[in-house]
Order: sequence, then C-alpha cells, then structure tokens
Amino acid sequence: MRHWAGRRYWLLGASEGLGRALAGKLSRRGAHLVLSARSAERLQELADILPGPADCVPLDIRDRDAVVAAAKAVGEIDGIVFLAGAYWPMRAQAWDVAQAETMIDVNLTGAVRVLGAVVPGFVARGRGHVVIVGSLAGFRGLPGAIGYAASKAGLMHLAEDMRADLHRTGVEVQLVNPGFIRTRLTDRNDFEMPFIMEPDEAARHMLEAMESCRFQSNFPRLFSWLFRSAQFLPAPLYFRLFGARGAHAES
Repeated sequence: MRHWAGRRYWLLGASEGLGRALAGKLSRRGAHLVLSARSAERLQELADILPGPADCVPLDIRDRDAVVAAAKAVGEIDGIVFLAGAYWPMRAQAWDVAQAETMIDVNLTGAVRVLGAVVPGFVARGRGHVVIVGSLAGFRGLPGAIGYAASKAGLMHLAEDMRADLHRTGVEVQLVNPGFIRTRLTDRNDFEMPFIMEPDEAARHMLEAMESCRFQSNFPRLFSWLFRSAQFLPAPLYFRLFGARGAHAES
C-alpha cells in the first residue's frame, strides 16, 4: 500500500475530468497537491474545495520556458501525474493540421517537456514516482483518431522507455491506459462509446493502479482486452474488422 499522507504530487491537467476527480481522491488521502492546467480560475476553484493542501501553478505545457519556470516554482516533489490532454475526433478524409499539431504538442511533446524538467531531479535523489496517462486508443491504429491515437501511442512508448531505463532504481514509472471517460472532450464524439465511465469511476481505477506495483494498468478490463488482443491480429484481418467501423478510446 502506498503512503500518501504528506507526499507532494504534481498533477498536470488537474482542472477538469479525470485530473479533477483524481485530485479529490489523493487529497482525501492526505497528499499535498500541486495543481496545473491552463485555467487559473478552474484550478483555484478546485483547490478551494479540496480537504487537503493544494498549490495552484497555472501552466501551458506547450511553452517550454513556462514549463521550466513552473518546475522551479513547484520545487521538490515526491511524484508527478501527467494527465494533460487535447482531443478532437479526426479522420484522414478531413485532416485539420492545427488540431492534429495541438494534440501531439500537448499529449506527447508536452509530456517530454514536463518530464524533462522533473525526472532528472528524481534520478539525482534516487527516488520519485512518475505516472503517465495513456489510452486504450494507443495500442493500434484506429479510424477517426488522427493525431490523438498517435500521440497516445508515443506517450505509452515513452513510459516504457522510462521504465526500461529506471527499472530497479528508486524512480518508479507507471502507465495507466483508460478507455472512454465522460468529459467535455468526449462530448465532441458523435459515435457510440462502449463502457464509458464517469470521471469519479475512472479516478477510482486510476488510484487503484497507482497504489499497485504494476507498471501498466488498463481499464475498463473487458474493453481493454479487445484492444490488447487486437495487437496480435495480422494487419489484413485487423483492418477488415476495425478499419471501417471501429471505435476508439479517449481518456
């Protein structure tokens, strides 16, 4: 069982959805939170209702200089949870370069910026906890997922790379891959979203994953089996099954 009382955790993407729900659960367990997102107002609204201490550090993770300054302002922490995400449904037939760039810049390059400012400190101290939120959408190519699925696949690979480098050190890396979560982002979808979860339910799964010793956790479990098993299908069969009518997961 992980001990949360008095531990400082920096949550990126804390103002809405899964990040907001997770902040409540961690705060109730005694964690001292540092909350980041672009909206200072939404962060302060969250900090005001949390039972435990919380500092607000508004941040646009697309700005490298702002990330470096924020990491210095945050100071020494015990853990970091990367939940920041951008999403629009997009097919190759209706490519929006600006939106695709934003998804990759926030979901993947943003993580590189933030982790690059934090992980070296963890390595130097020989301890730290890194939690990265991927997506079931990152396991294999999907229709309507231009930009988003690619960014999540890269993010999941980044987590694996970090795990490989930091295995058996004092720096622990975990990857959590949710399916559909009901948020302002999934409200953009006009297709059926199987096994969709409310943010509080998803946060419960995520906290359970963070309290475990597992590197990778995928949920909802039954839905995740579909994505994991699809990795083993030959490409012709996979695209015959999923290319025309598949749905994709959004975290």
